[in-house]
Amino acid sequence: MPLWKTILAKSMTKARDFSLRFGLDEERLAKTIEFFPARINSYFLRLIQSPEDPLGRQVIPNPSELEDGDDPMDPLGEEAQSPVPNLIHRYPDRVVLLVSNQCAVYCRFCNRKRKVARRSNGKGLSLEEAFHYIVSHREVRDVLISGGDPLLMEDRQLELLLARLRAIPHVEILRIGTRVPSALPQRITRRLCRILRRYAPIYISLHFNHPLEITDVSAKACSMLADSGLPLGSQTVLLKGVNDDPQVILDLMEKLAKVRVRPYYLFQLDPVRGSRHFRTPVELGIETLEFLSRKLPLELIPHFAVDLPGGGGKVTLGPRMWGAERESIWYIDQKSCLGLAEGRG
Repeated sequence: MPLWKTILAKSMTKARDFSLRFGLDEERLAKTIEFFPARINSYFLRLIQSPEDPLGRQVIPNPSELEDGDDPMDPLGEEAQSPVPNLIHRYPDRVVLLVSNQCAVYCRFCNRKRKVARRSNGKGLSLEEAFHYIVSHREVRDVLISGGDPLLMEDRQLELLLARLRAIPHVEILRIGTRVPSALPQRITRRLCRILRRYAPIYISLHFNHPLEITDVSAKACSMLADSGLPLGSQTVLLKGVNDDPQVILDLMEKLAKVRVRPYYLFQLDPVRGSRHFRTPVELGIETLEFLSRKLPLELIPHFAVDLPGGGGKVTLGPRMWGAERESIWYIDQKSCLGLAEGRG
């Protein structure tokens, strides 16, 4: 069995195990896990010092997840923009293809918790209707492969998927969204890199939230991908108690640059049910960008993005908004953002 599979097989998933290791209330944990399953693989678990440290807070179940039952399970309206199973078509020339419902760790703030971590029948997700949709819609030129985490697919499965997409003449751009390099870097093998390089260009969108996630092992994983000629960009979600400090974000951006990952998106947390205790004011994101703009070269400053509710798409807010301009930004109940938009993407 490959090392990454062994690490994944030793994941902590049960309330009793969390209770014994971290001294938490088992009964309350069990109710939380029933709402949204838990998984921390043995690699990531070794990085966690306590439930309240920046890594533990992201992945250890917290009973606070049960306190905001009025918030939506689908805050971005993805289901309404899903013409066939496992495909989201929000922008005219781009689709999201959901190829997996599994992740190396289950982030407690996941905006797809309605789909992720659910039991599979062992046959994987059915993608035939999605492929037929892409083939028959010639306006689709960009496919973002997402999930769950696509890189938890077997090598052969992933290669067949990439080959089918590359065989569609009007599909020009392939992207993969993954947290594997930060959460299970052992999955990045030479064989996997050869497969990805074979179907290049493929843009890899990574997910790092805190500098402590960049270890020697994860740095090596990023280097292997970069050495394979794969462009790497990062996504970071602003999270209370994790990275809600501009200096922490600066440290993260600098560390990402050292491992050849370009900071791309700094995201406002989507208002998915169970995540209210993670939320930060949109003002913090703007202040963080202003701080970064004084410390970093332009190419290392991420876009600060807010996903509008109900499928409205992304709005990016600029790093310099002063005086009256700030007052034009409305952020209503963490669910809608109107104001100075520099673009959508």
